[in-house]
Amino acid sequence: MSPLARAGRWVRGHLVLGLGVLVLAYMFVPIAVVVLMSFNDPGKSKNVYAFRGFTLHNWEHPCGPAGMCHAVGLSVSIGLLATLVATIIGSMAAFGLVRHEFSGRGLANTIIFLPMASPEIVMGSSLLALFVSTGFGGRLGFWTIFVAHVMFCLSFVIVTVRARLAGLDDNLEQAAMDLYADERQTFWRVTFPLALPGILGAALLSFSLSFDDFIITNLNAGQTTTFPMFVWGAAQRGVPMQVNVIGTVMFVIAIAIVLGGELNNRRRARALVG
Repeated sequence: MSPLARAGRWVRGHLVLGLGVLVLAYMFVPIAVVVLMSFNDPGKSKNVYAFRGFTLHNWEHPCGPAGMCHAVGLSVSIGLLATLVATIIGSMAAFGLVRHEFSGRGLANTIIFLPMASPEIVMGSSLLALFVSTGFGGRLGFWTIFVAHVMFCLSFVIVTVRARLAGLDDNLEQAAMDLYADERQTFWRVTFPLALPGILGAALLSFSLSFDDFIITNLNAGQTTTFPMFVWGAAQRGVPMQVNVIGTVMFVIAIAIVLGGELNNRRRARALVG
């Protein structure tokens, strides 16, 4: 075989891998820039995204810009609370849609996708109109943001958990019943552990969506300022480098959670094999 033919064969054999590496590199370039800029010392320059020198000042003083840490704490609080409520309600809805037959089930499955398909400006303005018509127009703030975030996170939770439940083998539950486990024992010892990865994935997705949201939050926040709103306001004067510190920390936490879950799954798999 000629060298050219061998090279062509090698390229064909590694084409998918190469494309995958390129896609991952493309996705992680912005994250790498954020990490790099968290160590940037812009000095007095207005061009804050020109790397002018390495410094640890941004990490030593993450709350340097006035009000930023309060905005981060507010976003985290709303995100955690909205994630908890949306995950509980959405998981129960997903179990009902997958495991029970009822009139209107097909329509319910279709309606679930509407919040995901609707533009955020439509949902945000609709929720604002709802709050104003019910007398909450003058009390927009933490709780109206929380309600709005639960509303748009629910669809993502239901779809994610439902996909996990649809892939489970019903024979495992039937086997547990054959071994004299009642419905409660079967759910907590068989069904729930198998569905837990999907539930945790839905929770992580919900928190990310809640923490990141700007359009819906901006329409229903009143005088309350979340982290995305703080960044948007700061961008008009120059984004402080501490914003990149927060972004880097959130990325590291997300990676740690994913790696921790993967290591735990591998540990369980080895325990079962052993």
